[in-house]
Amino acid sequence: MPEKMKFGTKAVHAGVEPDPSTGAIMTPIYQTSTYVQEGVGKHKGYEYARSQNPTRTQLQNSLAALENGTHGLVFGSGLAAIDAVLKLLEMGDEVISTNDLYGGTYRIFTTIFAKFGIKFTFIGMEDATAIEQHITPKTKLIWLETPTNPMMRVADIKAIAKIAKKHQVLFAVDNTFATPYLQNPLDLGASIVMHSATKYLGGHSDTVMGALVVKDDELAKKLYAIQNSSGAIIGPFDCFLVLRGIKTLHLRMKQHCINGMAVAKYLTNHPKVGKVHYPGLEDHPMHHIAKEQMRDFGGMVSFSLKNDDLQAALDVLAKVKIFALAESLGGVESLIGHPATMTHASIPKEEREKIGLSDSLIRLSVGVEDSEDIIRDLEQALAD
Repeated sequence: MPEKMKFGTKAVHAGVEPDPSTGAIMTPIYQTSTYVQEGVGKHKGYEYARSQNPTRTQLQNSLAALENGTHGLVFGSGLAAIDAVLKLLEMGDEVISTNDLYGGTYRIFTTIFAKFGIKFTFIGMEDATAIEQHITPKTKLIWLETPTNPMMRVADIKAIAKIAKKHQVLFAVDNTFATPYLQNPLDLGASIVMHSATKYLGGHSDTVMGALVVKDDELAKKLYAIQNSSGAIIGPFDCFLVLRGIKTLHLRMKQHCINGMAVAKYLTNHPKVGKVHYPGLEDHPMHHIAKEQMRDFGGMVSFSLKNDDLQAALDVLAKVKIFALAESLGGVESLIGHPATMTHASIPKEEREKIGLSDSLIRLSVGVEDSEDIIRDLEQALAD
């Protein structure tokens, strides 16, 4: 393989090799729990499937290549990946996180790890300089989503990375919404990239998985030890599914981006829509940063209704026909959700309202169907 490959070539080839025993071009599913050893301490790199699995190894190598990292790790879910990062910390450590983030992330922070003496501070990160005033000698991690879930806010990864480096703080970026096709946080200075591989990386709504990618050897060693010791690993068949999904990531993301922009523009001009949240729109407050650090703007769109009425939002959810009412995102099919009662219900109402997450906010995961059909579905759902 050439050292320098464009993304589409990477998605198909990087990190994966034909099976050496048979020449199979697709990575086999090594459905085994253990490996026969030639002698005590003499093996072929694999001892026990919690620790290593050849299918998982290929996926981890592929993810590392896509994010321009050196080490990839996969876990049983996105939250299991987050759990592994938080296990790098100790009692008394402090974490600074964005105040607009996935409800499951908020929940694991506040209901699990806060009990173990880790302090979490939630702030807006659109102004990177505001972060510095919250850093103390106990701060060990900055956790960022960009774009955020569900308000589609954008933060300057490079600027935050400089602050983290100055204070010798780990900096992790949840890159689920953008994917490595649109954004590479490690290249911008992040220490850790996290993905819910359930979403765009798998791309077909048929598996649940989390992933981490890093460049630092020592950090990777610590995370591999946590992965092995905690055991929140993923099975080989799921690894096979995500490896297959990655091979079309660049093709799917192109269409997600085209459709996402078309839907955002349509909603912007709709008389019943109050505010559209999409970083590709020029009136997005951080559009200039999104344009600088992203290659395109993705397929996630959220919007609120002009009358800000809960029942009106629920009526839209009930009337769609192509969009499926479901949690999750990033599959080939279009999904619609109501964050306040679904993905972000674990966040207290007063905290949701602080970031503008109103009861009428609707989140769309715009799929790869024909954009005309997607827009026609929204049109009939918003009609009286």
